[in-house]
Amino acid sequence: MYSSSFMKLNNIFKLTLLVSLITLFMPRMHAQIQSAVAYLPENEGWLTSIDDAYAKSKKTGKPIMANFTGSDWCGWCHKLSAAVFTQDDFKKWAAKNVILLELDYPRRKVIPANIQQQNASLAQAFRITGYPTVWVFDLDKDSKSNQYSIKALGKTGYLPTVQEFVSGVDQMIARRTKV
Repeated sequence: MYSSSFMKLNNIFKLTLLVSLITLFMPRMHAQIQSAVAYLPENEGWLTSIDDAYAKSKKTGKPIMANFTGSDWCGWCHKLSAAVFTQDDFKKWAAKNVILLELDYPRRKVIPANIQQQNASLAQAFRITGYPTVWVFDLDKDSKSNQYSIKALGKTGYLPTVQEFVSGVDQMIARRTKV
């Protein structure tokens, strides 16, 4: 049989190993749990789910305006947000005219896997090659396949003022009624 000092040493080793593993994996697990539970868009009033945006768009009759952004690394995205999206004039205009959808592609921030997958699919569908890119569009959903079809109205990027940005998007929305 084993001596009691050997058993104590063995138990200490097991406890040390367990504490080491918890210390190693806990921050990563905590970050993933935290981001999944508390994942919010960078700007108030924006949605992060295409399904939610679709439902709201159908209910209100407004097109979706999707901001493809790199929230934790893209300097021009930060400038667009500060110059346009956080401004009261933009918020008032958006509430009357569009459904806001944020599609984020962070490098350090962890976002839920389902949102990552959704955003990757939408970046591919819209052929996003740079950030920020803002698309205005309508969606239809096939009831049999449950797949969306996109009716693009137009795209833009960084513009320095609310007036310039809104003017461009208003022109896109005007095309919607002519089609």
